Amino acid sequence: MAEPRAELRAAGLALAPGKLPFSETVRAGEIVGLSGLDGHGQERFLETLAGLQRPGSGEVVVGDGGPGVRIEGFRQAVREGVAYLPRDRRATGIFPALSILDNFSIATIGRDVRGVLISNRSRRERYQRFHKALGIVAPDARAPITALSGGNQQKVLLARWLAHDPRFLLLNDPTRGVDIATRHTLYGVFRTLAGEGVALVVLSSEIEEIVALCHRVLVFRENELFETLSGDALTSERVIAAMFGRAQ
Repeated sequence: MAEPRAELRAAGLALAPGKLPFSETVRAGEIVGLSGLDGHGQERFLETLAGLQRPGSGEVVVGDGGPGVRIEGFRQAVREGVAYLPRDRRATGIFPALSILDNFSIATIGRDVRGVLISNRSRRERYQRFHKALGIVAPDARAPITALSGGNQQKVLLARWLAHDPRFLLLNDPTRGVDIATRHTLYGVFRTLAGEGVALVVLSSEIEEIVALCHRVLVFRENELFETLSGDALTSERVIAAMFGRAQ
């Protein structure tokens, strides 16, 4: 018998009072894109999946084919294997006063506790795996994270959550403000993760990016899910048309 596949389900979800509810399921191995005009609900949906916002109605459930577990908040979402990478890394991602290593390990520090002490060796060994895999360009893990370029800061934040072994990775404009080389490195990482069975939800302000990267794209308008595009219908032209209220 095949093993159950992880699912992140939005059931009867209304993003705001008076808005039409919808249901969507993100499955293991999928890359699902989110698009829409700024402020039209796609970011609210992503943050609701992460447990950072409460829906107007409905629920978000993590399951493996059964009833699943209802997500009631961010900490519970993390415990259920949901990781969230924020859009503004400077304001809500990095801890500028801390080192690269501290920023990386803060979500998994419990693994490094030995009695009443923290094992720096354990942290460094875990960091080195992701340092190599993501191509993080850094002088030394003890350097302040602010010494890194924006792209390398983003890689450290991604490494922080990948070290948590997520089943679901929610990405809020993950290539915003990074250089072309870093962008293509991240694309490769995302595709590899999907191939390994991680489910990804990617909100991007770059339409060409989500068309090229995602299996399907949910387009939001006025805090409602307006259209879902996949296969031959998933083109930049169709995404733009849906953003402005023109369905296929």
